[in-house]
Amino acid sequence: MPLKPEVQHCDQVHRTVGSGSAAAKSRLAASWRRSSVLHGLDPASREVSAAEEFGAIAGRRERLGQFVDIAQPNLDRLFSLVGRSGCGVVLSDCDGVILDHRYATGDVSSFESWGLRLGSDWSEAREGTNGIGTCLAEERAVTIHRDQHFMAKNIAMSCIDAPIFGAHGELLAALDVSSARVDQTEAINDLIFAMVVETARKIEIENFRAAYATSRIVFADQAVDGEEGSVLLAVDEDDIVIGATRAARRAFGLTVSGAFDPFPASDVLGHENEHRGFAKGERAAVVRALTREKGNVSKAAQALGVSRATLYRHMKRLGLEK
Repeated sequence: MPLKPEVQHCDQVHRTVGSGSAAAKSRLAASWRRSSVLHGLDPASREVSAAEEFGAIAGRRERLGQFVDIAQPNLDRLFSLVGRSGCGVVLSDCDGVILDHRYATGDVSSFESWGLRLGSDWSEAREGTNGIGTCLAEERAVTIHRDQHFMAKNIAMSCIDAPIFGAHGELLAALDVSSARVDQTEAINDLIFAMVVETARKIEIENFRAAYATSRIVFADQAVDGEEGSVLLAVDEDDIVIGATRAARRAFGLTVSGAFDPFPASDVLGHENEHRGFAKGERAAVVRALTREKGNVSKAAQALGVSRATLYRHMKRLGLEK
């Protein structure tokens, strides 16, 4: 008599965890090993974690400030794209606790029976390898498809997640799309993956803009291999970089989170007469101001909020001398 899928899965997990080399060769195997060895979890466990009370959830949302409000319309938009196909949209904090979700009315009981309830803990330490927990543990976008989950009770689900980093580079949340459709193929997962990553980056950008509402936000064309985030800098009125997204911090060799020493934006504008990246945007801003003021440098400087002498220095560096 063939073994039940759950039993087969548990056997596979135990064999993989017991292998001396699997974890070094596979990120999935490494996550299974963390789940078993580091967190002491049993893949056969059927326990469903108790959800936090409303007050505790409210406290977690409050600690995230405006971020939760910024995320709302983006969750709605993502759900409008995937909800009719039996998928649910979930937002957790950096601890893996679910703070918000979107489910179709007919799917609510199913998702909640799997433990995807407000206040539930989906960290790797609690549920083993899963979309939310593994995304947070590895700080990268992941797809955990059905039997890639650690717990046998979760192998009916497909979970696709992307991390969201805060305005100071800190890990803030995970955005998840989960589904238990048996016909959800890897090709469909790839399409959903792209939507989840795009939505996470949009939330990240909007949150960064809100955190530096009085600063100039500059997009860079600098990139880091394998980096999924947007490279943005916040520049103050003195042309000093005072904020950077997680991707920008990696691109320019800054500390990945927390405070960093402010530096002149010109330090990353490139060399004289090389108008790429930030310089391209700065040159365009100066040209627009001069054009609006019909070449009057004094008026253009006033419009840009800098002195006439400062504008002349920028014009010289950008090759726009009159």
